[in-house]
Amino acid sequence: MSNEKKCISAGGTSGGIYGLAFLGALVYYIQQAETFWMGFLGVLKAIIWPAMLVYKFLEFFKM
Repeated sequence: MSNEKKCISAGGTSGGIYGLAFLGALVYYIQQAETFWMGFLGVLKAIIWPAMLVYKFLEFFKM
């Protein structure tokens, strides 16, 4: 019988940070919405905001 321990990391910390940022973006966009459809668009924006952030970052540094 072996006494070896396996260490498996699934990146839980980054997932938690993304989850909190998602919730923050979701709350922000929904609070700014004046209609149901603007709120729906806010949910979509909250889902894809990391992609928009990376795009703007790369555009800024012209990479």
